[in-house]
Amino acid sequence: MMLKYLYPQGRPKALTMSYDDGVTQDRRLVAIFNRYGIRGTFHLNSALLGTGNRIQPEEVADLYAGHEVSCHSAHHPYLERIAPASVLSEVLDDRRKLEELTGMPVVGMSYPFGTHNPQVIELLRSCGIVYSRTTASHGSFALPDDFLLWHPTCHHSHDLDAKAEAFLNLSPYRELSLLYVWGHAYEFDREEPSNNWKLIEAFCEKVSGRDDIWYATNLEIFEYVAALRSLVISVDGKLLRNRSGLDLWVQADGKPVKIPAGAGVTL
Repeated sequence: MMLKYLYPQGRPKALTMSYDDGVTQDRRLVAIFNRYGIRGTFHLNSALLGTGNRIQPEEVADLYAGHEVSCHSAHHPYLERIAPASVLSEVLDDRRKLEELTGMPVVGMSYPFGTHNPQVIELLRSCGIVYSRTTASHGSFALPDDFLLWHPTCHHSHDLDAKAEAFLNLSPYRELSLLYVWGHAYEFDREEPSNNWKLIEAFCEKVSGRDDIWYATNLEIFEYVAALRSLVISVDGKLLRNRSGLDLWVQADGKPVKIPAGAGVTL
């Protein structure tokens, strides 16, 4: 029996967007995402909200409704350059404040400046962080082996239209594919050519409304893939046990099969 993992509703592809710092340009970016049904994650520095070009704390819940709010450390330091106790404070203080603002557990993160070391990764793990995004774009549509070293596909300025074309034209028979785009919303105002907002709007229009793409937040992808990886499969591939709280999907001999949460399926 040949099995292949699928995303929810039997989709072979997923798209997620990831934007840092909680800047006022997020208001325009979220409106674009909402217009096209694109979903993403916004990584915020809670101690900097309401300062400079950052959004106000009271905006967070409503502005990012339908998306994910995630950590980015409280003050945006280089985490590998500060004491371990300070790393813990930066992450836990950020979690605590963002959870107060959203009313939801906040367990995802992106690294400030994209930098980290093994000690920082273990400290994040001890703080209950389940994934953290780097800035080391790999250009592919692969999922990470370790979600605490989650490398994105590309920055939005790195030939995004070509990446979208390649993603849309992927064979439906290949392994699970993920297009992960990251950036900062303020970059759309300062990048050349001027009014670079047209770039992200054109991208969202191009990739939207597809039956073969799951539009998801970073955390939704982490949780679903973690559940898939915990799926128990018999040697002959005919018995499947889903121990998670999510409905899972696989392809068996070319056909999508749903494995309900907490249930088993015989193929």
